[in-house]
Amino acid sequence: MPVDAPRWKVSLHGGHSREYCDHASSTLREMLEAAVEAGYHTFGVTEHAPRVEARFLYPNEIAMGWDVPKLLADFERYAQTLPTLAEEFADRLIVLRGFEIEVVPADSYVSLMQDYRRRYAFEYIVGSVHYVREISIDGSAEDFQTAIDTCGGIEPLAVSYYQTVAEMVTALRPEVVAHLDLIKLHGRHFGLQETDTVRRAAEEALEAVRATRGIVEVNTAGYRKGLGEPYPAPWLVQLAQRMGVGFCLGDDSHRVEQVGFGIEQAREYLLQQGVRALTVLTREGNNLCRQEVPLE
Repeated sequence: MPVDAPRWKVSLHGGHSREYCDHASSTLREMLEAAVEAGYHTFGVTEHAPRVEARFLYPNEIAMGWDVPKLLADFERYAQTLPTLAEEFADRLIVLRGFEIEVVPADSYVSLMQDYRRRYAFEYIVGSVHYVREISIDGSAEDFQTAIDTCGGIEPLAVSYYQTVAEMVTALRPEVVAHLDLIKLHGRHFGLQETDTVRRAAEEALEAVRATRGIVEVNTAGYRKGLGEPYPAPWLVQLAQRMGVGFCLGDDSHRVEQVGFGIEQAREYLLQQGVRALTVLTREGNNLCRQEVPLE
């Protein structure tokens, strides 16, 4: 590890690579080399968990001829390859071994994700919600409209989204809770407002995070997706801070150009919100550890 790597410079979400993810475009080795070049202290690699039913395949995956058996085989290959690469890079970078969960199928994802963690001995998990009522809220605008129609409006959809976050956090107890207000990515185009009802639902989700000692990720993908801010928004950062919930950083990288993107900007963003320290995961010896590190 570079001796001058700042202790706060840690990404706990990203490193997606084209060998295992249809919408990534760099190899895992290239991603780790980029993390070294970006000056990271610790870099968590968190490939997407496979979706185990054909109805959840992405349009791009279908166009590429991928199917569920391929997703399962790729994930197993990822889980077996990452430890070797982590060891290879150990003198330059602390590489953590994780994965990003999915909340589908709704009736079985909890046991599926728990099984992946046990079977492959992952060090930590990133808890994400990309679906509400098994409808994608992170894909096309058409899917998002279907989710609105199914829930009976944009406000009920937002409430259902935060309820799903709370349920996922309570069930899986992820160390990191990713892009807490992902609902705003499409929601901003459909009249999403931070109403009292939405705020209460978000606060209940944060209560679940606090109860399970989770860490809220400040995700820099918001910058590159035209939001003008990371996930989560300032009102959520301030709420989480008042509740005593810790924060970490994640670049959510899917190609080398995204490794480290927006990390310095996100640091300034947190300082502007009055956050003075991060809660990070790193490794000391052979043990994963949780540390509070100053941002300044």
